[in-house]
Amino acid sequence: MLIELQDIHREYTVGGELVRALDGVNIGIERGEWVAIIGQSGSGKSTLMNVVGCLDTPTRGSYHLNGKDVAHMGDDELAAIRNAEIGFIFQNFQLLPRETSLANVELPLVYRGVPAKERREKAIEALKKVKLDHRMHHKPTELSGGQRQRVAIARALVTDPLIVLADEPTANLDSETGQAILDLMKSLNQKKGTTFIFSTHDHKVMRYANAVVRLADGKILGRESPEDAVAHAVGMEAPKHAEVRAP
Repeated sequence: MLIELQDIHREYTVGGELVRALDGVNIGIERGEWVAIIGQSGSGKSTLMNVVGCLDTPTRGSYHLNGKDVAHMGDDELAAIRNAEIGFIFQNFQLLPRETSLANVELPLVYRGVPAKERREKAIEALKKVKLDHRMHHKPTELSGGQRQRVAIARALVTDPLIVLADEPTANLDSETGQAILDLMKSLNQKKGTTFIFSTHDHKVMRYANAVVRLADGKILGRESPEDAVAHAVGMEAPKHAEVRAP
Protein backbone atom coordinates (compact mmCIF):
# COMPACT_ATOMS: atom_id res chain seq x y z
CA MET A 1 0.00 0.00 0.00
CA LEU A 2 1.49 3.33 -1.06
CA ILE A 3 -0.77 5.53 1.09
CA GLU A 4 -2.47 4.27 4.23
CA LEU A 5 -4.42 6.49 6.61
CA GLN A 6 -6.02 4.94 9.68
CA ASP A 7 -8.42 6.78 12.01
CA ILE A 8 -7.09 10.19 10.96
CA HIS A 9 -8.45 13.17 12.86
CA ARG A 10 -7.62 16.82 12.22
CA GLU A 11 -9.08 19.28 14.67
CA TYR A 12 -8.87 23.07 14.96
CA THR A 13 -10.13 25.57 17.48
CA VAL A 14 -11.81 28.52 15.79
CA GLY A 15 -13.39 31.25 17.89
CA GLY A 16 -13.36 28.97 20.92
CA GLU A 17 -15.18 26.19 19.07
CA LEU A 18 -13.72 22.83 18.11
CA VAL A 19 -13.81 22.12 14.35
CA ARG A 20 -13.39 18.51 13.26
CA ALA A 21 -12.07 18.94 9.73
CA LEU A 22 -11.29 15.22 9.51
CA ASP A 23 -13.17 12.84 11.75
CA GLY A 24 -11.82 9.28 11.72
CA VAL A 25 -10.73 8.97 8.09
CA ASN A 26 -9.56 5.58 6.82
CA ILE A 27 -8.27 5.25 3.27
CA GLY A 28 -5.76 3.16 1.36
CA ILE A 29 -4.37 4.02 -2.07
CA GLU A 30 -2.21 1.64 -4.07
CA ARG A 31 0.74 2.66 -6.22
CA GLY A 32 -0.44 3.64 -9.69
CA GLU A 33 -4.04 4.44 -8.75
CA TRP A 34 -5.90 7.51 -10.00
CA VAL A 35 -8.27 8.66 -7.25
CA ALA A 36 -10.72 11.55 -7.36
CA ILE A 37 -11.80 13.05 -4.03
CA ILE A 38 -15.17 14.79 -4.12
CA GLY A 39 -17.48 16.51 -1.68
CA GLN A 40 -19.21 19.79 -0.93
CA SER A 41 -17.35 22.85 0.31
CA GLY A 42 -16.40 22.25 3.94
CA SER A 43 -16.45 18.47 3.58
CA GLY A 44 -12.74 18.15 4.44
CA LYS A 45 -11.29 17.68 0.94
CA SER A 46 -8.60 20.35 1.29
CA THR A 47 -7.60 19.18 4.76
CA LEU A 48 -7.34 15.59 3.56
CA MET A 49 -5.20 16.66 0.59
CA ASN A 50 -2.94 18.66 2.91
CA VAL A 51 -2.48 15.71 5.25
CA VAL A 52 -1.81 13.28 2.39
CA GLY A 53 0.66 15.79 0.91
CA CYS A 54 2.52 16.21 4.23
CA LEU A 55 1.61 19.90 4.28
CA ASP A 56 -0.29 19.34 7.52
CA THR A 57 -0.13 16.74 10.26
CA PRO A 58 -3.08 14.94 11.84
CA THR A 59 -4.18 15.65 15.39
CA ARG A 60 -4.18 11.90 15.88
CA GLY A 61 -4.19 8.74 13.82
CA SER A 62 -1.73 6.77 11.69
CA TYR A 63 -0.40 7.76 8.28
CA HIS A 64 2.11 5.66 6.34
CA LEU A 65 3.44 6.92 3.02
CA ASN A 66 5.52 4.52 0.93
CA GLY A 67 6.31 2.52 4.04
CA LYS A 68 7.27 5.53 6.18
CA ASP A 69 5.38 6.65 9.28
CA VAL A 70 4.92 10.35 8.48
CA ALA A 71 2.19 11.25 10.97
CA HIS A 72 4.66 12.32 13.62
CA MET A 73 7.57 13.62 11.54
CA GLY A 74 9.04 17.07 12.10
CA ASP A 75 8.96 19.92 9.57
CA ASP A 76 12.36 19.15 8.04
CA GLU A 77 11.55 15.47 7.59
CA LEU A 78 8.19 16.29 6.01
CA ALA A 79 9.85 18.78 3.64
CA ALA A 80 12.27 16.07 2.53
CA ILE A 81 9.37 13.65 1.91
CA ARG A 82 7.49 16.26 -0.13
CA ASN A 83 10.53 17.03 -2.24
CA ALA A 84 11.37 13.38 -2.87
CA GLU A 85 7.93 11.85 -3.36
CA ILE A 86 5.21 14.39 -4.20
CA GLY A 87 4.30 16.88 -6.92
CA PHE A 88 1.66 19.52 -6.17
CA ILE A 89 -0.78 21.31 -8.47
CA PHE A 90 -2.47 24.08 -6.51
CA GLN A 91 -5.69 25.73 -7.70
CA ASN A 92 -4.20 29.18 -6.99
CA PHE A 93 -0.97 28.15 -8.78
CA GLN A 94 1.51 29.20 -6.02
CA LEU A 95 3.97 30.56 -8.58
CA LEU A 96 6.77 32.96 -7.69
CA PRO A 97 5.57 36.26 -9.25
CA ARG A 98 9.01 37.69 -9.98
CA GLU A 99 10.37 34.56 -11.65
CA THR A 100 9.85 33.33 -15.22
CA SER A 101 7.88 30.24 -16.11
CA LEU A 102 11.16 28.40 -16.64
CA ALA A 103 12.53 29.40 -13.22
CA ASN A 104 9.28 28.39 -11.51
CA VAL A 105 9.39 24.94 -13.09
CA GLU A 106 13.07 24.56 -12.20
CA LEU A 107 12.48 25.30 -8.52
CA PRO A 108 11.80 21.73 -7.26
CA LEU A 109 14.98 20.61 -9.04
CA VAL A 110 16.95 23.37 -7.31
CA TYR A 111 15.81 21.96 -3.96
CA ARG A 112 16.97 18.52 -5.09
CA GLY A 113 20.42 19.84 -5.95
CA VAL A 114 20.15 19.05 -9.67
CA PRO A 115 22.95 20.80 -11.67
CA ALA A 116 21.90 23.96 -13.51
CA LYS A 117 22.24 22.60 -17.06
CA GLU A 118 20.30 19.42 -16.31
CA ARG A 119 17.50 21.16 -14.46
CA ARG A 120 17.07 23.70 -17.27
CA GLU A 121 16.77 20.88 -19.82
CA LYS A 122 14.23 19.06 -17.65
CA ALA A 123 12.21 22.25 -17.07
CA ILE A 124 12.10 23.06 -20.79
CA GLU A 125 10.96 19.51 -21.55
CA ALA A 126 8.22 19.77 -18.89
CA LEU A 127 7.00 23.05 -20.40
CA LYS A 128 6.97 21.46 -23.84
CA LYS A 129 4.74 18.68 -22.54
CA VAL A 130 2.14 21.24 -21.46
CA LYS A 131 2.66 23.23 -24.71
CA LEU A 132 4.02 26.32 -23.00
CA ASP A 133 7.70 26.36 -23.95
CA HIS A 134 7.04 29.45 -26.10
CA ARG A 135 6.21 31.34 -22.87
CA MET A 136 9.09 30.05 -20.78
CA HIS A 137 10.65 33.50 -20.30
CA HIS A 138 7.41 35.19 -19.26
CA LYS A 139 6.49 35.91 -15.64
CA PRO A 140 3.13 34.87 -14.12
CA THR A 141 1.70 38.39 -14.46
CA GLU A 142 2.27 38.11 -18.21
CA LEU A 143 0.32 34.86 -18.50
CA SER A 144 -3.37 34.01 -18.60
CA GLY A 145 -4.94 31.92 -15.85
CA GLY A 146 -4.85 28.82 -18.02
CA GLN A 147 -1.18 29.39 -18.88
CA ARG A 148 -0.29 29.82 -15.20
CA GLN A 149 -2.10 26.57 -14.48
CA ARG A 150 0.01 24.81 -17.09
CA VAL A 151 3.20 26.20 -15.52
CA ALA A 152 2.04 24.80 -12.19
CA ILE A 153 1.36 21.42 -13.81
CA ALA A 154 4.81 21.39 -15.46
CA ARG A 155 6.41 22.20 -12.10
CA ALA A 156 4.56 19.31 -10.45
CA LEU A 157 5.66 16.83 -13.12
CA VAL A 158 9.26 17.94 -13.66
CA THR A 159 10.67 15.74 -10.87
CA ASP A 160 8.86 12.57 -12.03
CA PRO A 161 7.18 12.31 -8.60
CA LEU A 162 5.78 9.12 -7.16
CA ILE A 163 2.54 10.94 -6.30
CA VAL A 164 0.83 13.97 -7.81
CA LEU A 165 -1.74 15.83 -5.69
CA ALA A 166 -3.95 18.17 -7.68
CA ASP A 167 -6.58 20.65 -6.50
CA GLU A 168 -9.04 21.30 -9.38
CA PRO A 169 -6.24 21.06 -11.99
CA THR A 170 -8.50 21.69 -14.98
CA ALA A 171 -10.51 24.55 -13.45
CA ASN A 172 -8.67 27.31 -15.34
CA LEU A 173 -8.21 25.48 -18.64
CA ASP A 174 -10.32 25.53 -21.78
CA SER A 175 -11.83 22.19 -22.72
CA GLU A 176 -9.26 21.32 -25.39
CA THR A 177 -6.25 22.15 -23.19
CA GLY A 178 -7.82 20.43 -20.20
CA GLN A 179 -8.32 17.26 -22.23
CA ALA A 180 -4.70 17.35 -23.43
CA ILE A 181 -3.44 17.75 -19.85
CA LEU A 182 -5.59 14.88 -18.62
CA ASP A 183 -4.29 12.69 -21.46
CA LEU A 184 -0.71 13.58 -20.49
CA MET A 185 -1.35 12.67 -16.86
CA LYS A 186 -3.08 9.44 -17.80
CA SER A 187 -0.07 8.52 -19.94
CA LEU A 188 2.25 9.07 -16.95
CA ASN A 189 -0.13 7.09 -14.79
CA GLN A 190 -0.10 4.15 -17.18
CA LYS A 191 3.54 4.20 -18.34
CA LYS A 192 5.35 5.23 -15.14
CA GLY A 193 2.86 4.17 -12.48
CA THR A 194 2.52 7.72 -11.16
CA THR A 195 -0.22 7.91 -8.55
CA PHE A 196 -2.67 10.78 -9.05
CA ILE A 197 -5.00 12.11 -6.37
CA PHE A 198 -7.38 14.86 -7.42
CA SER A 199 -9.75 17.08 -5.50
CA THR A 200 -12.30 17.91 -8.18
CA HIS A 201 -15.82 18.67 -9.34
CA ASP A 202 -14.91 18.04 -12.99
CA HIS A 203 -16.77 15.11 -14.54
CA LYS A 204 -13.89 14.51 -17.00
CA VAL A 205 -11.42 14.05 -14.15
CA MET A 206 -13.80 11.63 -12.41
CA ARG A 207 -14.09 9.56 -15.60
CA TYR A 208 -10.31 9.11 -15.71
CA ALA A 209 -10.22 7.83 -12.13
CA ASN A 210 -9.95 4.25 -10.92
CA ALA A 211 -12.04 5.18 -7.90
CA VAL A 212 -13.92 8.17 -6.50
CA VAL A 213 -13.85 8.89 -2.76
CA ARG A 214 -16.75 10.95 -1.40
CA LEU A 215 -16.34 13.06 1.77
CA ALA A 216 -18.92 14.77 3.97
CA ASP A 217 -18.42 16.43 7.35
CA GLY A 218 -14.85 15.17 7.61
CA LYS A 219 -15.84 11.55 7.07
CA ILE A 220 -15.44 9.25 4.08
CA LEU A 221 -18.83 8.06 2.92
CA GLY A 222 -17.28 5.44 0.66
CA ARG A 223 -15.54 4.68 -2.63
CA GLU A 224 -17.58 4.79 -5.81
CA SER A 225 -17.01 3.84 -9.39
CA PRO A 226 -16.37 6.81 -11.70
CA GLU A 227 -19.58 5.99 -13.57
CA ASP A 228 -21.70 6.14 -10.40
CA ALA A 229 -20.02 9.35 -9.22
CA VAL A 230 -20.58 11.12 -12.55
CA ALA A 231 -24.19 9.94 -12.73
CA HIS A 232 -24.78 11.24 -9.20
CA ALA A 233 -23.12 14.58 -9.99
CA VAL A 234 -25.09 15.03 -13.21
CA GLY A 235 -28.31 14.23 -11.37
CA MET A 236 -27.52 16.82 -8.68
CA GLU A 237 -26.85 19.45 -11.35
CA ALA A 238 -29.96 18.76 -13.43
CA PRO A 239 -32.42 21.67 -13.33
CA LYS A 240 -35.45 21.02 -11.16
CA HIS A 241 -38.67 21.96 -12.93
CA ALA A 242 -41.58 23.35 -11.00
CA GLU A 243 -44.47 20.95 -10.59
CA VAL A 244 -47.30 21.70 -13.00
CA ARG A 245 -50.74 21.33 -11.53
CA ALA A 246 -53.88 20.83 -13.54
CA PRO A 247 -56.25 23.79 -13.35
